[in-house]
Amino acid sequence: MLFIKVFNHMRSVVKHKSNFNFTGIRRNNVSNVFKGFLLSQMQSRNMSSSVTDKIDDRIVWIDMEMTGLDFEKDRIIEVACLVTDGNLNIIAEGPELTIHQPKNILDEMNEWCVNQHTKSGLVKKVLESKVTEQQAEQLLLDFVKQHTAEKKCPLAGNSISFDRYFMLKYFPKFEHHLNYRMIDVSSIKELCKRWFPEEYSKVLDKKRDSKHRALDDIRNSIAELQYYRKTIFRHHEGAESMAISWC
Repeated sequence: MLFIKVFNHMRSVVKHKSNFNFTGIRRNNVSNVFKGFLLSQMQSRNMSSSVTDKIDDRIVWIDMEMTGLDFEKDRIIEVACLVTDGNLNIIAEGPELTIHQPKNILDEMNEWCVNQHTKSGLVKKVLESKVTEQQAEQLLLDFVKQHTAEKKCPLAGNSISFDRYFMLKYFPKFEHHLNYRMIDVSSIKELCKRWFPEEYSKVLDKKRDSKHRALDDIRNSIAELQYYRKTIFRHHEGAESMAISWC
């Protein structure tokens, strides 16, 4: 397709040159015409891409591993962050941080957390880590400030409300940067399960085993939402004729 565009462009250049002898055209002139057109096409594509990726439309993906689900007493031990555009393409991969917690905190984990986080090697990494909660928050905040607009971009993930509770308690400055709205992939999962059971059954086939590590879980969540977008959030014939009244 690009070759055809180049050929047509060169032909139009030749056509508008009076008394132009194509057989006598100098090689460097052809090269300059080609290079000029190719550069214009690349610039056009870059501009189109930048217009499509509006910074206000970006999505902040977070996943945390905690010592439990009670934000009043449990603590964050790992966090990862990604930013995608509105079409779920990864714009930037942020910090993946293991946060130090003392042994007495880890000793209070329930049996499931002990088994899972020991098996994944996270317990050992937590005890060895030098990263504090305050340092982790600042690194996350610096990252999202670089790639998102303040108060514009929603938080996304699976069962993301749990993560937000912990953010409010332990990462309040980071949480304050985000829009109040959330994109919870688990909510879409539940609707798909009830309204599109056939498509949902295929999610189970595609779903990767969770290692319960923060970055892996984010990538799984993005992949899951990409699947819903391709199979469920697609254009249906006649959908444009539907009128919806909002209260």
